[in-house]
Amino acid sequence: MTAPVPPAPPTRDPEQLTDAQGRVELVPGAVPDDGRFVNGDLLPVPVAKRHWTTYNFAALWVGMAHNIPSWLLASGLVALGMDWKQAVFTIALANVIVLAPMLLTGHAGPKYGIPFPVLARASFGVRGANLPALIRAAVACAWFGIQTWIGGQGIFILLGNIFGGWAKASEIAGQPWTLWLCFVVFWVLELGIIYRGMETLRRFENWAAPFVIVGALVLLVWIANKAGGFGPLLDQPSKLGWGPEFWTVFFPSLMAMIAFWSTLSLNIPDFTRFGAGQRAQIWGQTLGLPTTMTLFALLSVFVTSGSQAVYGVPIWDPVELAGKTDNVFGLLYALITVLVATISVNIAANVVSPAYDLSNLAPRFINFRRGALITGVVGVLIMPWKLTETPELYIFTWLGLVGGLLGTVAGILIADYWIIRRTHLQLADLYRTEGAYWYAGGWNWRGVVAFAVGGILAIGGSHSAPGKGPFPEDGLIPLLKPLADYGWAVGLAASMALYTLLMLPSRRHVSHEVHGKSHG
Repeated sequence: MTAPVPPAPPTRDPEQLTDAQGRVELVPGAVPDDGRFVNGDLLPVPVAKRHWTTYNFAALWVGMAHNIPSWLLASGLVALGMDWKQAVFTIALANVIVLAPMLLTGHAGPKYGIPFPVLARASFGVRGANLPALIRAAVACAWFGIQTWIGGQGIFILLGNIFGGWAKASEIAGQPWTLWLCFVVFWVLELGIIYRGMETLRRFENWAAPFVIVGALVLLVWIANKAGGFGPLLDQPSKLGWGPEFWTVFFPSLMAMIAFWSTLSLNIPDFTRFGAGQRAQIWGQTLGLPTTMTLFALLSVFVTSGSQAVYGVPIWDPVELAGKTDNVFGLLYALITVLVATISVNIAANVVSPAYDLSNLAPRFINFRRGALITGVVGVLIMPWKLTETPELYIFTWLGLVGGLLGTVAGILIADYWIIRRTHLQLADLYRTEGAYWYAGGWNWRGVVAFAVGGILAIGGSHSAPGKGPFPEDGLIPLLKPLADYGWAVGLAASMALYTLLMLPSRRHVSHEVHGKSHG
């Protein structure tokens, strides 16, 4: 552990120590043992245990990006009329854009060692932080269900090619019992890994990342060999061109692609809190996220193009494509790759966050492990896999709504941490009632108002084509319909500006809190 040095201005707080790298930790006994707001999983990670490296963060992103829904993103855009170049460009640009809030919110992790719901207490209040935390948890539970069902289907399809008659088993609730078995086994395996804690996850991601990359490349080599080159998909012109029709599809699609990882742009402190320093999280995320997602989109297009040359139709689903081999060893290898790829993203992206979020709701009763188990149960009960039935429903409705709401929360977090507080927090006050972040009864009304206004502007105009979704054709609020296609950006910008404006009158008080310890 780096020897602590006397805290340098502007942080002059006797309850916390700052080391030479700017990493802050609490002095022993600084936080009261209050089960309403504190447990061992929510407390700051000690500096001695913040040791994730650049490779750990890059491997985390490689492991999360290499999954079946990521692979299918390009196919969704092509189905909407783009050619492969437009689809890959849209995905690449979205991930460069979403990297910015990812790094900004991630900064608090290595510096203070706190997870997302505790960081949110600074802007929403010690109790009010449950509002964004539960929204993030609900989204994660839905994603967990989607990914677990997709993983279970992958196992079912590949085992069906190994064991004849696997798919013809008697049905339960309209599905073969063997499919339900695959789903349950996969579900148990995921929760078993995360139940062992974050260090087990880090080790799993370290070897899962290169394994999945090799698996994807093997699929590319296999289909290229069968095709004798790549098929006509690469030569297909865009159905949209580059005119007005393209831009009408491009902007909502861009927001949806941003929304794909906007979830992590909120709770990335859940991971960066274990970082050895800012350099590790900045370089790890920069090397891991935009590059991996872009290369994976290209890989998806190339493999699908080869499948069109071999089978006469493009096969976007990698599980369906792998199932066409009659080689048992190849099928087993594909099965393991699907397992590892889906587990690596699901437990990292969709279990870690709600485990902390639910723990924040009732620290006395819910720790990280119990939060993970609750996530697993809720993720099954809400049956969210139906959201992927059509590209319109998946991209415009589900991802659009998620992006709008989570962009709004991100704007508030960034405004509070970077603009209002200039990255300076009083750690102990994040855990008690008499501190700087208690506001009025534990709620900061400014954060709630900024969230409500930003959320309405972001998703109030949500609309669906006739028969394509749950919203009116003219939008929930017709006046806001033009904003709906830019939901994530609108939510982030509006909430950031409004929160900053509302907090300006208390800026002097915040400055006083930072420069000299204050309670009240």
